[in-house]
Amino acid sequence: MKKLIFSFLLSVACSFGALAQIQTPAASPEQTLTQSVGLSSVTVQYSRPAMRGRTIFGDLVPLDKLWRTGANKNTLVTFESDATVGGSPLKAGTYALYTVPSKDEWTVYFYTDTENWGLPKPWDENKIAAVYNVKAQSLDTSVESFTITIDKVTDSGAHLTLSWENMSVAIPFGFDTVSAVMQTIERTMNGPAAGDYYQAAVYFLNADKDINKAKTWIDKAIAMSEKPAYWYYRQKALIYAKSGDKKGAIAAAERSMELAQAAGSQDYVAMNKKSLAEWTK
Repeated sequence: MKKLIFSFLLSVACSFGALAQIQTPAASPEQTLTQSVGLSSVTVQYSRPAMRGRTIFGDLVPLDKLWRTGANKNTLVTFESDATVGGSPLKAGTYALYTVPSKDEWTVYFYTDTENWGLPKPWDENKIAAVYNVKAQSLDTSVESFTITIDKVTDSGAHLTLSWENMSVAIPFGFDTVSAVMQTIERTMNGPAAGDYYQAAVYFLNADKDINKAKTWIDKAIAMSEKPAYWYYRQKALIYAKSGDKKGAIAAAERSMELAQAAGSQDYVAMNKKSLAEWTK
């Protein structure tokens, strides 16, 4: 009987041991970041090894040799739309990111085979979708964990920045935002609403496109609106001023200020006052 009980308790203990698992923090935790850029986006998935008192470049990461650019599975970069990297075209899709670090310059590879743990074996030159050489920058402060950020974001591009220890590189990439916007404008203008005309006019104003088209569209936006808002007239004033029609700009700014005052928008009142002071000199 004692043997039976002992056997039962032993089997229960073994079963519990099989189910229980000790969980500890990952040595190189995963991170995913997504950044909107213009009408598109870029997503980065990578693991972040830490210095932990070690020398990184020239020791843990050899110089002038291919590096996985992170830890564990290969770092992935996904471009939602067709892009350019350092001016070279890159199709929309997901790529593995590999680099060859050196003291003064890094070589950056966007690689089509994304299912590698570490470096591809063998390395296939035919799978390189884009390659870019970028100058390395020295940092004043040390970066403990390998870090990828998306910086200097504009309507048409940004920088993919890699930083670790005392070194950083910034990889410029871009999207053809102007063409994308123009396509949406052309599609929408087949049956546009007031808001469509307004958005198209404001885009043309800010992107330094045909200002006369912008005038036509902002006028249509106001004409089609039952109660045009003060921000419609504010943009009309700016568009007319840019086109050289100062009289029209003043009239639109005065109307915008009147509507903004009634709506309690003191920011717009102040903006219009400032513009009127400039245009009535």
